Order: sequence, then C-alpha cells, then structure tokens
Amino acid sequence: MAVILEAVGLDVGYGNTSIATDIGLSVSAGEVVCLLGPNGCGKTTLFKTLLGLLPPLRGRLELGGSTYASYSRAAFARRVGYVPQAQAPTFAFRVIDIVLMGRASQIDLFRTPSTNDLAAANAALDALGISHLARRHFSEISGGERQMALIARALAQGPQLLVMDEPTSALDFGNEVRVLETIQSLSASGLAIVLSTHNPSHALACADRVALMKAGSIIAFGTPEEIVTSRSLHDLYGVDVSVTYMEQEKRHICIPSLKVKEKSK
Repeated sequence: MAVILEAVGLDVGYGNTSIATDIGLSVSAGEVVCLLGPNGCGKTTLFKTLLGLLPPLRGRLELGGSTYASYSRAAFARRVGYVPQAQAPTFAFRVIDIVLMGRASQIDLFRTPSTNDLAAANAALDALGISHLARRHFSEISGGERQMALIARALAQGPQLLVMDEPTSALDFGNEVRVLETIQSLSASGLAIVLSTHNPSHALACADRVALMKAGSIIAFGTPEEIVTSRSLHDLYGVDVSVTYMEQEKRHICIPSLKVKEKSK
C-alpha cells in the first residue's frame, strides 16, 4: 500500500519551543495507526502539526510523497480530513449543512454548494448509514449521531488521510462500538487513518499499528500485539494492566488491575 503520511525526525512545538522531538511515524492507505499516551505527552501538538495548523520545527513531514510546504491550503484540505472529539452544537444547523461544510475547500468564495457538492455530502451520509438524519438539526440528535455526522463531514472532502482526535470521547458504550466499526470500514475502503485514544482496548480492536507517546517522544511503534502489553502500559500510564487474549473474539483486551479496598463491616 502507498504511504500517505510520513514523518521522519520531526520536532513539533510553538515558536522556538519543542513539545515533542524526533517523531518517526508513517500511515499507509488502508491502515489505521493509533496513538496512545498520557495527557501532556505532546499528542495535541503533534496532531496540530499533522493537520498543517503548526509548521514543523525540524525534520521531514510528507503527504502523498510531497512536503507539506508544497501544498496550498485548499489542496491540503482536499486531502486531509479531521474528526474532532464529540462536540456540543453552537448553532442549529441541519446535519446536511454540517456535512456540506466539508466541501468548503472545493467551493469558490461567494459560491453556493453545487449539485456535485450536495451529491458528495449525501454519499458520505449514506456511507455511514445516517441518511435519515440529513434534515434533522445537529442540536437535536444524540452524541453518537453527532460524531457520525462529523465523520461524514470529513468524508465529504474526499480525503486520502483522516485524522481523528479521540473520536470515541464522551460517547456511551454502544456508540463507541459503532464508531470503532466505522473506523474499520473506512480503512477497508482504502483510507489512511491516524487516531488518538485513551483506551488501549480500542487500539487493540481497530489499529494495524500503534505508537506509544510519552514525554514528547514516540517510545514504541509497531503492531498492537507487539506494542500494547502489560509492561508497556504500566510504563506509559503508571498503573497495572492485564492484557488478555479473548479466544472467541480472536483479539486482545486490556483489563486494569484495580486495588479494591475491603469494606469495613
């Protein structure tokens, strides 16, 4: 598969201050790469750089074999989609209007969305199985449905790469599962996906490769079975975790070892 995103010797940060250094990362078409790490390790700054919002401080960062600097803002936006954490709505837009916002990079200033733009938005809704929500107001649907609408907005761009920042955050268990299934489906269609999560079991469920990030460095990068272990999770988060293989599911899950105090009688 073609490499869509590649970072080599990458330093990221603000001004002259590095937050994360010597980052090595790659994502190929049809691959899910999951980033795990505690709060404050530099994930957010790295994601801002991958999204082109911050310039790299050092190193090489390429999209589709070309440097980030070689892309215009519009050309970059047509290739990279972004899915934020679940959001509370600010304005009462319809779902179809939210998804059409993903076509902004392909619509000239002062132009209204074309028939092709509307077709792309409807195709994204249909691909996620939420066409029935098109005329509903974004403020009136559930958190899980809002997250699916935000994924549809990113898909409407027609991207090669999808960057997802904790896409299951604040969702209930059922909607977490639906979003993870959607991630697997999108990668199977050929999309390159890089996502962050605070749940190692999610990485084991849907990732092809996992990067562990700690104190501004990627300390391990490989397959979930190689990388997500009891020892590595203890080193990363400072808690005891059991990584167990589920024969029926044919995959591993993480179970925290809780120290439960005995109740006094």
